[in-house]
Amino acid sequence: MAKAKKRKVAPGDVASNRYASYRFELLERLECGIALQGTEVKSLRNGGAQLKDGYALVRDGQLWLHNVHIPPYGPAAGANHEPERDRKLLAHRRQLDKLMVQINEKGLTLVPTRVYFSGGRAKVEIALAKGKDRFDKREALKTRESKRDMDRALREANR
Repeated sequence: MAKAKKRKVAPGDVASNRYASYRFELLERLECGIALQGTEVKSLRNGGAQLKDGYALVRDGQLWLHNVHIPPYGPAAGANHEPERDRKLLAHRRQLDKLMVQINEKGLTLVPTRVYFSGGRAKVEIALAKGKDRFDKREALKTRESKRDMDRALREANR
């Protein structure tokens, strides 16, 4: 039996963080470029990046991506990259200023939701997020299960 591949959010995604929508309430999304080394790009094209514990910070007026694991590229034995190094995200100044205001005033955080290629360039989608309480998580599970039950009942009724 073949090993099942992980589900992606959209076709063409290299990696996705589906767990982020469970842990956080995603308010606004932003597409950013990412500054990578050559072996990181090749490794991303092979797949296997992990975003689960990743987050983004605004430091010294620049946007940085932390705790995102891009595995080493096998054929580049000696000249490989560090798998969990901090990576610079590329965004417009107006977007950065807007994000800084929202993060400082409302106590929000930036979470990477997916990594993909657009026109040959690696992009990261980050989301402005607000942490969910345990109650909110349980509520989300209940609504999802009730929706699934209603859909199942409708399918049975239409048979």
